[in-house]
Amino acid sequence: MKPVIFRNARLVDPGDGTETQGDLLVERGRIADRGRGQGVPDGAQVIDCDGLVLAPGIVDFNVTIGEPGARHRESFKSGGQAAAAGGVTTIVTQPDTDPPIDDPAVLEFVNRRAREVCAVRVLPMATLTKGGAGREMTEYRFLLDAGAVAFSDGERAVADPVVFRRCLEYARSVDALVCHFPQEPHFSALGCATEGLFASLRGLPAIPAEAEAIMLTRDIRIAALTGARYHASCVSTAESLAILRRARESGVDVTCSVAVPHLAMNELDIADFRTFSKVSPPLRHEDDRMAMEEGVASGLIDVIVSGHRPWDEESKRLPFAQAASGGVGLETLLPVTLDLHHRAGIALPVLFERLSRNPARLAGLEAGTLAAGSLADLVLFDPDSPRKIDRKALLSKSKNSPFHDRLVQGRVRGTWVGGQRVFG
Repeated sequence: MKPVIFRNARLVDPGDGTETQGDLLVERGRIADRGRGQGVPDGAQVIDCDGLVLAPGIVDFNVTIGEPGARHRESFKSGGQAAAAGGVTTIVTQPDTDPPIDDPAVLEFVNRRAREVCAVRVLPMATLTKGGAGREMTEYRFLLDAGAVAFSDGERAVADPVVFRRCLEYARSVDALVCHFPQEPHFSALGCATEGLFASLRGLPAIPAEAEAIMLTRDIRIAALTGARYHASCVSTAESLAILRRARESGVDVTCSVAVPHLAMNELDIADFRTFSKVSPPLRHEDDRMAMEEGVASGLIDVIVSGHRPWDEESKRLPFAQAASGGVGLETLLPVTLDLHHRAGIALPVLFERLSRNPARLAGLEAGTLAAGSLADLVLFDPDSPRKIDRKALLSKSKNSPFHDRLVQGRVRGTWVGGQRVFG
């Protein structure tokens, strides 16, 4: 592998919180050095970045791929191409496939398939319970040995607190990370929008926002009881952030993520029963969206994810209450998140700590920083380039983007995984 030297780059390093102008040297798939005016090793490829931003590649901690069982919605090949085009160098995949990833044999198939055809790194989660049904634990030790990086039942919450306690106790014994979707399932089954005046005016069956706070409170109490590592996936309300703040102050080992639709949209974005804006949890009030933004800025929110969930047109072109929840987001994660930089003034190293550094740590990946010795997973992008998102131009097989026709700033010019260019 030839050495690569990036010249004249705007280096954003969330590892030390810096943004500097300089060069970056990559050798044998890892970052070798950075600085100014470095010499060029023999045979090295020189890339002139022309002042564009060079940052660690994004680690997307919540991605659904259709394999096995739904390749027509998204395959590892198409998902990898979409990820590379969005500056995402690692995808952490959800286990609620068909069959679900609850057995080492299925996990080994996923790892093998990903290695064969995916342009980016793939780190799969395995299910927390067998079949994701919330009744019986899977064999965490065997699944860890087969390559699982964490355990989750996807968008299904484990309703039984006794089962959930057993899951966390087992996870604690093997030092496994548990990622849970904090939505009380009996409340969540009632509707498709956040309860309030807006849902009432539209005649939509609604879910109280308390469905999230109730489950999150239960989860944190059990996490404190067991001492397990707990990650709250896709929080979306101001009340949830208050609960998380109190938990951290009391010493509970808890982290959380927010999906980018809950940073960039609110319940008004479904005004015309726009099913492409139907996500789970449902879009919230504007004060909740603003709280998510503040949570990113303050560090209370650890990770920003795409919540990439591809659906075919037939599953979305239905009455709002019957339409599937979720949207594709691998290619739009970076430009939509950059709105927090342009509009809210959040520094790029802070955003990339949430996009890259923190999720890499959760996954046990030697990435998310430009420090010497780290994996040379990199994204080169123009943060100021204007564009309109066109869902039909996305590389994902499914085109169900909630951000179709949105005006954004930010365009990826190149993506590297292990020092090898995979996009641009």
